[in-house]
Amino acid sequence: MPASQQRFVVGIDGSEQSQEALRWALRQARLTGASVDMVAVWRYPVTYSLAVMGEDLGLEAEARKMLAEVLSQAGEDAAGVEVRELVGEGPPAQVLLDSARGADLLIVGSRGRGGFASAVLGSVSLACVLHAPCPVLVFREGRGSGERHDVREEHEPQTGHAAN
Repeated sequence: MPASQQRFVVGIDGSEQSQEALRWALRQARLTGASVDMVAVWRYPVTYSLAVMGEDLGLEAEARKMLAEVLSQAGEDAAGVEVRELVGEGPPAQVLLDSARGADLLIVGSRGRGGFASAVLGSVSLACVLHAPCPVLVFREGRGSGERHDVREEHEPQTGHAAN
């Protein structure tokens, strides 16, 4: 990779927000000549028994499969972009922060598959914003599709009767 080439890192968990983040990163990478690292994270389930640690639960393989599916769904947005599919084991925020070292931009969804629906920012995205070694772009639900969003239309009162 040339020293001058930009690199974007995108956290992928299969959520719609992470897919929107990837599509944005791919389009931006095509415009700028950047490469894109898709990062998925897996962890052994928390249990009171250590027996699960020695078992192959197929979690890494599932993460790799999910990355391939998400990239496939990106379709034409991925055309002509150098994309690497990376899988890491550990706490999601730490894996993303480690992956973002030397990157030009880290892109994550505001909330992934866990957490509370009412939360504006999830724990992983918050940790990335606070500790990333590069700028961070956080995609909020329904805000990254590329569609024009006019806040005035959303917040103007509706009277229900026609003007004379």
